[in-house]
Amino acid sequence: MIGDLAASTREEGTRLRGPLRLLRAALFLVLAIGIALSAGFVGFAERIAAQAPPSDPRAEGIVVLTGGTSRIDEALELLAEGRARRLLISGVNPAVTRSTLAGTISEDLRSVLACCVDLDYVAEDTVGNAAETRDWAARQGFRSLIVVTSDYHMPRSMAELAKAMPDRRLIPFPVSNPDLHLARWWREGAAFTLLLREYGKFLVAEARRMIAPPVASTDALAKG
Repeated sequence: MIGDLAASTREEGTRLRGPLRLLRAALFLVLAIGIALSAGFVGFAERIAAQAPPSDPRAEGIVVLTGGTSRIDEALELLAEGRARRLLISGVNPAVTRSTLAGTISEDLRSVLACCVDLDYVAEDTVGNAAETRDWAARQGFRSLIVVTSDYHMPRSMAELAKAMPDRRLIPFPVSNPDLHLARWWREGAAFTLLLREYGKFLVAEARRMIAPPVASTDALAKG
C-alpha cells in the first residue's frame, strides 16, 4: 500500500515537472525580452536626445515631413542657403495652399517657396511620406536627400525612407521642439510618453524593413 502511494507520488511529480519547466522557460523568455526592450528604449531615447543637425548638409533635394511649422521653416532656410536644388513638403493638409504657407513664413523665404518647392497632399503617415518622397526623388533624378523632421520622429522616418529608397543617400536634419525637454526624458512625463510611443512605432518600422522584400530601384520607377 505504502509502495503504491510512493509510486503514485513519483508519477505525479514526473507529470508536473514537464509543465513547470515550460513555465520557467516561458517566464525567463518574457523577462529576457523585457530587459532587451527596456535597454533598447534607453538607447533609443539617449540617441534622440544626443541628435544634432549636421553643420554643412548638402544634397540634391530636401524633404520635410509635416507636423510642425518649425520643420518647414528649417527646410526652407536650407533651400534658401543653396544646400539643395529643390524641396518637397510631404503630407500637406489638403486645406493648406501655397498661399497659406506663404503667410506663415518670413518674407525672405517666400521667393524659394514660389520657385523651388513641391507640395505633397497624398501622404497621410510616415509610410506614405516615404512612398511619395521616393516617387518625387525618382522624377527629379535626385540621388541624395536632406531629411528634415522632428528629432524624436527622425529614427522612424529614416527607417521608412531607407526601406523605400535603399539606393538613395539620406542625410538626417533633426529639428528640436524647445517645449519638449528630451535631454531629461526620464524626468519629464510628456517627453517619456512621447519617446515610448515613438519607440514602439520605430520597432514596427524596423521589423517591416527587415522582413519586407527588396524595393524596386527608384530609377526603374521613374522610367515606368
